[in-house]
Amino acid sequence: MAYQTLKEVLAEAEELDFTVGAFNAHNLEMVPAMIKAAHEEGAPIIIQTSVGTAETEGMRNFVAVCKTMAEHEAVDVVLHLDHARKLEDIEAAIAAGYSSVMFDGSLLPFKENIEKTRRVVEYAHQCGVSVEGEIGTIGGTEEGFTVKEGNYTRLEDAVQFLQECDVDALAVGVGTHHGQFQSKTKLNFPLIEELHAHLKKPMVIHGGTGVAESDYHRLTENGIRKFNVGTELLVAWTKKAKEKLSKTEVNESLRNNMIPCNEEVYQIIKHKIALFMNQK
Repeated sequence: MAYQTLKEVLAEAEELDFTVGAFNAHNLEMVPAMIKAAHEEGAPIIIQTSVGTAETEGMRNFVAVCKTMAEHEAVDVVLHLDHARKLEDIEAAIAAGYSSVMFDGSLLPFKENIEKTRRVVEYAHQCGVSVEGEIGTIGGTEEGFTVKEGNYTRLEDAVQFLQECDVDALAVGVGTHHGQFQSKTKLNFPLIEELHAHLKKPMVIHGGTGVAESDYHRLTENGIRKFNVGTELLVAWTKKAKEKLSKTEVNESLRNNMIPCNEEVYQIIKHKIALFMNQK
């Protein structure tokens, strides 16, 4: 098992018909618990960070933890930069050792999205790094960017995009919303099935916290190979932190608060991965 690229783990997921869980690390302390959960489930894991979190915690620190655990545990780990909109952030992540990046040009005019994604793909691939692109938009708020209503991915746009951009995975707009956790998303399954029938690249679900778990199997069967979960981990970690800190003496060891928070993350990821493995 090893530190892997997105392309490598998604190829295995395609071959064996499962979905790889992509989980947002909101701080560095979460990462060992996340990888431990994948190790115990016998599945690959994608650890992803926003640009803001990566800059705050240190890109090279995330790389060091992910590489070390991948090399010493029986688990494949991808470290992915999520929703990067600036080339300099992608360059920094690749220089630090990230194995995968996402260029999010979904808010740009279509031709500009293609042009800039192609530039990212050319640069990243020559460095041995995978690239995720996006067509259509995901509603909600992500790292300070708010899209009130997402736009569904149009099949003809996705086909043209993939003809011109050799991305390793494609994020699609099919009804999900970033940050949604108090209600469930109504997915556009006719569109998902149409995209699956015509696209030859692995597809990605963003805003996965709002998706009903009863829909996971159907998504896997329709070409979803990467499924992002971020808000659910953040909410669980923060709820437990508030509970613990409200009862903690100021001189008590921090680990007594952090370990229970990370245990919440560990349990969620174990549960999600078991579903993503698509057992018949």
